[in-house]
Amino acid sequence: MTLKEINDFCLNSMISHLEIEFIEFNESQVVAKMPVNEKTLQPLGYLCGGASLALAENLGSAGSFFLIDTKKYTVFGMQVSANHIAPVKEGFVYATGKLLHKGKTTHVWDIEIRDDAGKLISAARVTNAIVERK
Repeated sequence: MTLKEINDFCLNSMISHLEIEFIEFNESQVVAKMPVNEKTLQPLGYLCGGASLALAENLGSAGSFFLIDTKKYTVFGMQVSANHIAPVKEGFVYATGKLLHKGKTTHVWDIEIRDDAGKLISAARVTNAIVERK
């Protein structure tokens, strides 16, 4: 898939609702950006940790999706955890996911979310189940 194809595929989903845009991918890394705006802020005006988790999980799931035969298999998030390191109030955040483990039935991704200045905002780990389609 091209970047345009993956971003078009994500239309009308949480990914597009949060305005997440995939900007780079290869077999071991995926990068996306998300605006810090009224859709992703918590009431006090900072990026919501839940939005960061949604970014991380969708990034890891997309990374696994790129690696499988989508006619035979699908991807389901099994586990996501994160540490929120610093607050951010505006601009964009950029998530970079790196593949740690590519097994037959599970993939594990480490994801760093950084602000426009490159400051670490959150660090996450996503584990995906690779499930045969029935």
